[in-house]
Amino acid sequence: QVQLVESGGGLVQAGGSLRLSCAASGRTSGIYATGWFRQAPGKERDFVTAINWSGGTKYYADAVKGRFTISRDNAKNTVYLQMNSLKPEDTAVYYCARSSRPTSSIPPGTEFDSWGQGTQVTVSS
Repeated sequence: QVQLVESGGGLVQAGGSLRLSCAASGRTSGIYATGWFRQAPGKERDFVTAINWSGGTKYYADAVKGRFTISRDNAKNTVYLQMNSLKPEDTAVYYCARSSRPTSSIPPGTEFDSWGQGTQVTVSS
């Protein structure tokens, strides 16, 4: 089984930047996609971005396009989320997760599991 641990969250002013990390340990072998999701208080967990194993395919939610960048370093078993131009509405707990099945791409309907514990991001106005 794989374990995912998020880090890098914190408090930042609007317009600022943060870089989140998602470190995998345990069963890290295999080709998997990784996604970032977020959940604001009282709201459902939403998709933010995802990246395939090679890093050649990335998807972003409309709300973060042009501001957030996902990347990965497979040698370090780590996926990153660079967040720039942060807005108060980006405030949420951010989670990373791995695709439930090995996949070289991110086909429609890709399911994610092995959720991390989350890291809090708070953007003040």
